[in-house]
Amino acid sequence: MLDALQGSLHYVFSGALVGLLVGLTGVGGGSLMTPILTLIFGVAPTTAVGTDLAFAAITKGIGTAAHRLHGNVKWDIVGLLCAGSLTTATASILVLKQLGPISKDWVHLITFSIGVSVLLTALSLTVRARILEWVKKNPKKMPHGVGLKIVATVLIGGAIGLLVTISSIGAGAIGATLILMLYPHLKTAEVAGTDIAYAVPLTALAGFGHWWLGNVDFTLLFGLLVGSVPAIWLGAKLSSTLPEKLTRTALAITLLLVGIKLVLA
Repeated sequence: MLDALQGSLHYVFSGALVGLLVGLTGVGGGSLMTPILTLIFGVAPTTAVGTDLAFAAITKGIGTAAHRLHGNVKWDIVGLLCAGSLTTATASILVLKQLGPISKDWVHLITFSIGVSVLLTALSLTVRARILEWVKKNPKKMPHGVGLKIVATVLIGGAIGLLVTISSIGAGAIGATLILMLYPHLKTAEVAGTDIAYAVPLTALAGFGHWWLGNVDFTLLFGLLVGSVPAIWLGAKLSSTLPEKLTRTALAITLLLVGIKLVLA
């Protein structure tokens, strides 16, 4: 009984820590939650991924409702991203099901994929401004025409769907950066709203798939939700007192170190 209580408190603490960082930086919880669960609390990578996806589906659903009220969601882009991401997410779950029981090699591969996703998130945080500056200076080098842009959006959605289903990471900072590259005319709020909106069906589908595979821990999920909700509010309040560049730089360095550790694990 005591061990169960301590475990629940650990989960609440994890949710609070991630929620605080999300509130401070605006970066999605996936890039933070899964590494914390695997590295600090020793949760199996498959369980960390599955539970985090269920957690993301719930929290991003609330965020989407808020953005929708303010008209910040571009539903045409959401539809194209979902066309790609839901397809690859479904295929990934079916492949995982066919592979059967998770072997040590497969666990290592999942851990490696989490590490790569974290490194990509860190990279997107550090070079995003430079990428967008290059895009604005070289608009002709980006996909032109309605047809080509549609194909590019669907392909990006497919790549993110694969990454998210395997590692639970990729729909946040990485997705937002890629959306901005294709649609540089969007406002910051529209990018955030669109990025969150397409992530809801993706994380819901991937989370349901991992539940089907037996990878969702509902005790862990409840603890994460209890800890994260008030912490996100607190982080958002604190963010107004700290320089955004400082918090994002610190987060990028942290993610870089965590990503390297996971890749080399």
